[in-house]
Amino acid sequence: MAEVTPSVMSIGPPRLLAGLDEVSRMDRVRHLTVHGSLPELRANEVVELAENIDLRGRGGAGFPFARKMQAVIKSAGKRDGRCTVVVNASEGEPSCLKDTALLLHVPHLVLDGAALAARALGAEDVWLGVTRDDVERSVRDAIAERGRTMPRLNVARLPERFVTGEGSALINGIAQAPALPNGRRIRSSDSGLGGLPTLLSNTETWAQLGVAARLGALEFRSVGLPTEPGTIMLTVSGGSGPRVVETPSGVPLTYILQVCGDTPGQGVLVGGYHGGWLSPQAAWNTVISRESMKANGGSLGAGAVMPLPETTCPVGETILVARWMADETAGQCGPCFMGLPGLADDLERASKGGGEAALTAIRDRMDAVTGRGACSHPDGTSRFVASAMNAFTEHFALHARSGDCGLPTLGVLPLDNEAPAPQRKALPPAPPQAEEGAERLIVDWTLCQGHGLCADIVPGVIQLGPDGYPGRAVSAVPGALRQDALRAVRRCPALALRIQE
Repeated sequence: MAEVTPSVMSIGPPRLLAGLDEVSRMDRVRHLTVHGSLPELRANEVVELAENIDLRGRGGAGFPFARKMQAVIKSAGKRDGRCTVVVNASEGEPSCLKDTALLLHVPHLVLDGAALAARALGAEDVWLGVTRDDVERSVRDAIAERGRTMPRLNVARLPERFVTGEGSALINGIAQAPALPNGRRIRSSDSGLGGLPTLLSNTETWAQLGVAARLGALEFRSVGLPTEPGTIMLTVSGGSGPRVVETPSGVPLTYILQVCGDTPGQGVLVGGYHGGWLSPQAAWNTVISRESMKANGGSLGAGAVMPLPETTCPVGETILVARWMADETAGQCGPCFMGLPGLADDLERASKGGGEAALTAIRDRMDAVTGRGACSHPDGTSRFVASAMNAFTEHFALHARSGDCGLPTLGVLPLDNEAPAPQRKALPPAPPQAEEGAERLIVDWTLCQGHGLCADIVPGVIQLGPDGYPGRAVSAVPGALRQDALRAVRRCPALALRIQE
């Protein structure tokens, strides 16, 4: 992926970006001059601080940091106390550059937050998973500037792909396994890197912790909304190029666009390519907060903000993103690595005058891939397409009827067109969800190759979806069909089936 370096700016006094008005990168001495020394906190004090400031993951899911840390404390306590800390510094989506900016300009804040938590937990190692040459150099330079420390600070270089940022893929990559989602519903807080309880969080989250530990909860909450205090990092992709903006929560979205030289245009994509579109009117009513974004039909996600100008075709832009997302599949789950290219093909057929039947095919395809992958990639891609179809209904209808809406496709949404070919790797199966006490036939999506023999052998249990793969990952097995189900397990050429009580 081309290494785009965004400009940085702040709305109001900066916190994470403090000091960058005088230097382009905060080395260790400058960092301590601006921020002061980092205090030492016990594990319960870190949890209490995180709860008081409502610190959440800034990588997309927004999971409470305090709950993650409590889960690691509990898991480590049941074992020998060993655990580890991981910084997710992978940004595989071209619309997200805030973590890149933090590690290029203020890497010591990120290291501070991770080291603080590691010392509180008694962890010996902190690992950072990075994907860019310049980020790796900046982080290694920062580690060298700190000298020998405990915990040990380590860097792992990972492939720059969309799915690398998924938690299990990141941990696999750091462990020198293929950086692919493993599909197992095992929390990293229970068993992560090296099988140890692992505190895994996003780059910005660690930087926010590094600031909050110095300010204390009361001062940290002095800016932003009472319900979502502090500042938020955004990546705004518009006509003036990508900008990383630090802003207090509660600032109107349209003000952010204005200072970046943009307008809502035809709509604003928020939350990245697993996010959703805000209409121009919704954008005017939205402030920078998780709650406001959700109330207006969007998602803050990883802080990506992409206004769509009036001059480009929304349908064409949607197809370009859908095609890129299909190329970014890990290549290990049939409903994903076959379903997402199929979704892009369906979009293209509809855009060329495919009629109402083609629009229906898109919806059917989204239903077919949702909930059937080892990670959330097919679900998020379907969510993006569904949001585009809802936001730009008239454009999709015009294309379906006549093959054109009168606008060219300018390719304004940031993409990288040099993605490597999808990898295919068989990984362990995922524990299923089903009714208590019943025997279940389990499909491991990371192994299934869509042969379809199982549906022929036990049609009363497995039915194939429109893509030729089993329609569900977990199916109840009636007692009368148990022998047929066992035969399906034995006959599966890909060894993708098993029975579980």
